[in-house]
Amino acid sequence: MSPNNRGPMIETKALTKHFTQGKKIVKAVNGVSFEVAEGELVALLGPNGAGKSTTLRVLTTLLAPTSGSARIGGLDVTTARNEVRSRLGYVGQGNGAGHNQRVRDELVTQGLCYSMPKNDSRIRADELLEVLDLTDLATRKVGTLSGGQRRRLDIALGLMHRPPLLFLDEPTTGMDPQSRANLWDHILRLRWDMGTTIVLTTHYLDEADSMAQRVIVIDEGAVIADNTAGALKDDLAGDLIALAFDCPEHAAIAASVARRLVTVRDVVVDGVNVNVRASDGDSTLPVWLRECDARGARALAVDLTRPTLDDVFLTLTGRSLRESAAIAS
Repeated sequence: MSPNNRGPMIETKALTKHFTQGKKIVKAVNGVSFEVAEGELVALLGPNGAGKSTTLRVLTTLLAPTSGSARIGGLDVTTARNEVRSRLGYVGQGNGAGHNQRVRDELVTQGLCYSMPKNDSRIRADELLEVLDLTDLATRKVGTLSGGQRRRLDIALGLMHRPPLLFLDEPTTGMDPQSRANLWDHILRLRWDMGTTIVLTTHYLDEADSMAQRVIVIDEGAVIADNTAGALKDDLAGDLIALAFDCPEHAAIAASVARRLVTVRDVVVDGVNVNVRASDGDSTLPVWLRECDARGARALAVDLTRPTLDDVFLTLTGRSLRESAAIAS
């Protein structure tokens, strides 16, 4: 069964985190408010420097907020830090294991740090080694692992104590497609079997689109969109419809028709080509084609493209999330 969303696992209200750089105040998080229900899988999207990672660090008690409030399972992150930490797992962007430690020993030690009995910690370590394809590496030193292998170990460390809330900050960075798929199989099983709440940041937009129940877009330290991926694509981006004609005059007729359709929001004419954004491409396209035909402008070629989350981000900010990730790397 799908996890039951019984109430807010995470609740932030007007959350801010400001840093001082010389005489300048940097507003890394600037009035962020949102809720994540128990059992939800939510993706936080935004360019590098948008405030995603800083928000996660505040929620995981690694940074104190400047103002506003944040609660995890009803517990304030500033006044109940130890209780909050016992209820969450956090997989950051850096590697969490010691270079000179052996893989299995690191996992067992992690369990002991969460007060797990030693035998339970060993059993759990072996479970995660198998699930994340690390069994053959159990006695290897962490410093000898590849980047992808270390990332899988970081995930295992975050899962050792079976937390009801798991934060994943760019969890699959550096992993090959097969390893990414295997990791997500485990993460989704964890959620469905145990009702784990998961908050994800990623630049792999296919992950956010296919895995997350909800997408929260953050830019310049503030939430600028919060909805399902499907709703954001429909409402903010829309389907892209392209028609090609035999002459500019017919393209102009098609553009005039398109501007009168209520589902169309953007019309771009380029010579004999007309591109539009529409909230419902499947219903808009046949109406548009019929109206064009009736006015003597018959399309020579038609293309309908579904929007992506990157289209959503481009619409909201004027920037591409993929371009932002490429620049950062």
